[in-house]
Amino acid sequence: MGKNLKGRECGKGICQRKDGLYSARFVNKQGKRSVRCFSTLPEARNWLEDARYADKHNSAVVPPDVTVDAWFEYWIKNIVGDLAPNTRRNYRERYEHNIQPVIGSMPLAAVKPMHCKMVLNRMEDDYAGSTIRQAYIAMGTMLRSAVMNDLIAKHPMDGVRYTKPIRAVDDIKFLTVEEQQKFLETAKRSHNYAQYALILETGLRTGELIGLTWDAINWERRTLTVNKTLEYRHSQKYWRAGPPKTQQSYRTIPLTNRAYEILRDVQARADGRREGAVLSKTLEYIDRRTGAKATLVMRDLVFINWRTGEPAKNSSYDTHLYKLCDEAGIKHFCMHALRHTYATRAIESGMPPKVLQKLLGHASIQTTMDRYVHVTDDSMTKAVQQFERSQQTQNGTVMVQQRPLQAAKPVENQGV
Repeated sequence: MGKNLKGRECGKGICQRKDGLYSARFVNKQGKRSVRCFSTLPEARNWLEDARYADKHNSAVVPPDVTVDAWFEYWIKNIVGDLAPNTRRNYRERYEHNIQPVIGSMPLAAVKPMHCKMVLNRMEDDYAGSTIRQAYIAMGTMLRSAVMNDLIAKHPMDGVRYTKPIRAVDDIKFLTVEEQQKFLETAKRSHNYAQYALILETGLRTGELIGLTWDAINWERRTLTVNKTLEYRHSQKYWRAGPPKTQQSYRTIPLTNRAYEILRDVQARADGRREGAVLSKTLEYIDRRTGAKATLVMRDLVFINWRTGEPAKNSSYDTHLYKLCDEAGIKHFCMHALRHTYATRAIESGMPPKVLQKLLGHASIQTTMDRYVHVTDDSMTKAVQQFERSQQTQNGTVMVQQRPLQAAKPVENQGV
């Protein structure tokens, strides 16, 4: 087990050199040894995982003259096959719509930065900045994997950037305290009140809420464990269970008193709910942590639509939210805005970002800082007032209110 310069373990086959680079070593079944150096630990781990996966599954050797099309198909099936289905679908959509028409037929080794930039430039007029960013990530991740697997010597996207702005972090929708109060008062008269209120107490993603089962709740310890998701695939018209979004999305959340009461109330009314035929099904999926099969028993779901007796679809939640917003007299928002609101209230209450990262299931603290630590006008005012009080205490003096500055009297014309 290798270690970094601070003595912390990096994982089997990885260590940090004196120059700061991370060295990853791998010996395949034939006894051939490969060593690669990376600037960050995640890059070293990704390369090592890819190499081990290919060796374990006897993956065919990719020919040196492989085209971008052939490499994409190999990469999407064999290297990133354990990603969330939605992520893989997004990668394929951006590849087929934007990347493939420009570089798909080219030899992988012939791709240069100018070709990658051409992909992004062609999207400028017809696509939003967020979609261009998705294409940038898909293309960059695919080509970086080619570098890490020694198919190409240099990343062809080094120095390539997209220029069209995406939605700013400040535009992320969350409810003010007043809007949240108005919404909850209105939502109390709806059949989905418990779902909305629970997200505001826990920060669950919509798929995590829909896939929540009773065995994930520990009443004695007052915790809720996130270990699966559930979504409706409209194109194929079926329910699909799956693991949480990332490895770090597996988490156990301590329940607030309000969250505990919400779940107890739902449990008390569960025996009298209507149950549709779909609840007789048991869905299988692969546990991201173990690679083993796991199951979701539909009858054990916590939240069922009162009218259909089936789980409520994500889209139907959003449609219902719009109606409640109109009734409450506030701007429309979607389900994910409730998660944003939970995070905003947590930060405003003084919760450390690192703790919030764990509760939200983010893989990186940077995601939490960039996406959720928005500062409202009200919290800025309170922070300045707190700063002022601390300054007064440190100085041992009581600040007196200064008189407003008087405007200077105009100088009389002296013929100058």
